[in-house]
Amino acid sequence: MKTTHCLLAAVLCSFVMAKRTNAQQPDNVQQTKTFEHTITKKLKADYLLFLPKGYDAKAAKKWPLMLFLHGAGERGTNVWLVAKHGPPKLVKDRADFPFIVVSPQVLTGQRWENDTMLALLDDIIATHKVDTTRVYLTGLSMGGYGTWSLGTAYPERFAAIAPICGGGDTVLFRLADPKKVAALKTLPIWAFHGDKDTAVPLKKSEEMVDALKKFGCEDVKLTIYPGVGHDSWTETYNNQAFYDWLLKHQRK
Repeated sequence: MKTTHCLLAAVLCSFVMAKRTNAQQPDNVQQTKTFEHTITKKLKADYLLFLPKGYDAKAAKKWPLMLFLHGAGERGTNVWLVAKHGPPKLVKDRADFPFIVVSPQVLTGQRWENDTMLALLDDIIATHKVDTTRVYLTGLSMGGYGTWSLGTAYPERFAAIAPICGGGDTVLFRLADPKKVAALKTLPIWAFHGDKDTAVPLKKSEEMVDALKKFGCEDVKLTIYPGVGHDSWTETYNNQAFYDWLLKHQRK
């Protein structure tokens, strides 16, 4: 009986090994090739930079950083359009705003690109007193889409993200680098949307939040504003509780 079991095991093992070997064998009609090409890409973005009251480049103190992504209506070559909404508008009357605020601008006809935003973020961190455990990401409308994209692709870079009236591809984070999965599952996310939004339907935020919860994200929530259209950012950015929530989180 023991001999029979050993023989059966040997046959099964040989079958599996043969199957694996055959799967890796070349066929008679295809050739293996490798393509390699170096591309040099110039990244450029104009941005508004706010440094909080008390910021001192020579001091040891480091500050939280907020990266703000504007909507489609603020694209162009006049960077001051970015201050039409959100944190760059708010800080004009709040010198004590407790964040370094970086507000880049996208050119007309373009959208947010992760590579550009990461390069900008790296440059700010290298040249300013940034607490890298407290880097936050938020944006509205097109910037909400950009926030979902950048935040879920590089969750290890942010302590928390807050996409407003945006949406995204629910498949992309499920295809993430396995090394990033733990960071994504522990990334605090607070999304906002008006239930009367006709520009970006509420379901866009709901789909992202539901998918992330099913994926295993531990701290993701959605605030829905009843009777509110596309402008769900004014109430959000005017709410002190929003900034208190951000500052509660750190990325170790």
